[in-house]
Amino acid sequence: MTERSKCQEFKSGFLAVMGYANVGKSTLVNALVGTKVSIVSPRAQTTRHRIMGVLHRPNAQLVFLDTPGIHEPRDRLGDQMIRGARGAVVDVDVVLLVVDSSRPEPGKGDARAAKISISSGAPTLLVLNKIDLIPPEARQDRIERYSELGDFDAVIPISAMNGWNLDTLLDEILDRVPPGGPRYFPEESVTDRPTAFLVGELVREKILHLTKEEVPHSTAVVVREAEERPGPVYYVAADIVVDRASQKGILIGSGGSMIRKVGEAARIEVEELLGIKVYLDLFVRVEKGWRDNPSMLNELGLSDDPRGY
Repeated sequence: MTERSKCQEFKSGFLAVMGYANVGKSTLVNALVGTKVSIVSPRAQTTRHRIMGVLHRPNAQLVFLDTPGIHEPRDRLGDQMIRGARGAVVDVDVVLLVVDSSRPEPGKGDARAAKISISSGAPTLLVLNKIDLIPPEARQDRIERYSELGDFDAVIPISAMNGWNLDTLLDEILDRVPPGGPRYFPEESVTDRPTAFLVGELVREKILHLTKEEVPHSTAVVVREAEERPGPVYYVAADIVVDRASQKGILIGSGGSMIRKVGEAARIEVEELLGIKVYLDLFVRVEKGWRDNPSMLNELGLSDDPRGY
């Protein structure tokens, strides 16, 4: 086989994107895939499910598993998120350990994520995100500090937000993905999640951005109905689930002002995603202690069955 044919041989593989909470994993997956498949917010533990983002190239298909951030769980929901993250490193071809290099040094969460990542036995790349926030003269020292987290196959500084050095990261990934694999997803697919799931996540993203500190992590979105209707219009009926009546009041707002803001912001983005008019019918319901309620977690796709991720 010639060198040229080797370079053109099709490659495909699964990659787990691991890391402590709020290091930019979802931003990185969205940047690599080229479209939003995971919601993003400045709050920790935004990602609750394991979400696949698919990158298509003429000679490769890379499937990125965006995982919940590694954190110290405080309820059944947190336990399930960690279980989902651990399960993501099983039988993958490459692991990306993402760290927030704007933090002066690694924390306990970074060390825990590194241990899980390296334990997979797959090639593990240390990805130092947010490197653009560090003065150039301080970057090498920061790289060396984070490199002490473990024995990595490569160390790549990047900025997921700005797209800096992502080509280098992709080259390092492709060097380690085995050749001869199948095309797992059709070329038009960018995620394994259905449209209704993405709509629910976009509603939750707007809640994260618009509401006060006490509300976001006590909120879930259950899509009850999602279908295209004559018009054409994509109709979505969804419940926003909260822990307490006081949170319901905050989410509805004075005269329904907050729920309108959430719905409008989500509707605009869903319309951009689908390319048709969207009607969002949002309701708020109280389910006290839902984060420790197995039946509620099952309704949300966050059950004890790891396949729920």
